[in-house]
Amino acid sequence: MMFHVQFPGLGLQLEIDRIAFSIGSFHVYWYGIIIALGFILAVIYAMKSAPKFGLDPDKLMNCIIVGIICGIVGARAYYVIFYPGDMYLKDPSKIFGIHDGGLAIYGGVIGGLLGGCITAKVCKQKISSVLDIASLGFLIGQGIGRWGNFINQEAFGIQTTLPWGMVSENTGNVPVHPCFFYESMWCLLGFVLLHFYSRKLRRYDGQIFLLYLLWYGVERFFVEGLRTDSLLIPGLPLRVSQVLAGVLVIFSAVVLIILHNRTVLSGSGSPRVMALNSVVDDVPADLVEDEPAQQPDSAEDTEEPTKEIKRQ
Repeated sequence: MMFHVQFPGLGLQLEIDRIAFSIGSFHVYWYGIIIALGFILAVIYAMKSAPKFGLDPDKLMNCIIVGIICGIVGARAYYVIFYPGDMYLKDPSKIFGIHDGGLAIYGGVIGGLLGGCITAKVCKQKISSVLDIASLGFLIGQGIGRWGNFINQEAFGIQTTLPWGMVSENTGNVPVHPCFFYESMWCLLGFVLLHFYSRKLRRYDGQIFLLYLLWYGVERFFVEGLRTDSLLIPGLPLRVSQVLAGVLVIFSAVVLIILHNRTVLSGSGSPRVMALNSVVDDVPADLVEDEPAQQPDSAEDTEEPTKEIKRQ
């Protein structure tokens, strides 16, 4: 299907074909290509960054593979479960038609995290570190993947008079909020900020994950309120993703406050905290020598001795 997309306030007009190319009667859709590109870039980043987080790249790859599979299943299951009506009950074969869209980000995150964390436990990788690096990967994947919604002309918002209002056949030929763009830019900005935070300011394993929940949750709560295709909680006039975003924002904010003095780190982060944990990653020698020794900040921290990680 061809879409005629316009941004009247910006003077832009585009023609978008959902099909990238065809081999006989088999069609390859841009939606799938874009989602795959987001996954690939996220994986490349995670593999190159693994040593910085004190993780074994080979074992992390096991977590990624299982996480991707569980993420796709979770994203589709979330969408199908909360989809209004009985379309999937009448024709279960449509459950597998993901090329038409219908992948819920929160379902993907939940499924990916569960699969990845279980695999991390089996592979004896520190789960909190895996969560940190996975969060950065999610931001890459979400930032790029949302452009698949643009190609499918879905996940847009209510009517708007703003200059960047988007018009197409799917919007009823009226300008609407390009919600895909809001989320894409927010996620890519979040990736940049949290990437540098993880290298220079991170104080404990798991902190990046909590900041991701807070960062993404704030955006999703407000942007979800603009959308016209939100999935609702059965029997209630509440948007599933908006409620979940609000809960995660509150949860992550409370935990970040509780753990604000935590200094248990097994990879890159604040040079002073790295020195406290004997983590070697281009930490200035004088900082290691001058920093007074400190005891772990909780009994839980004594269960797992810190490791010296040498970078090549």
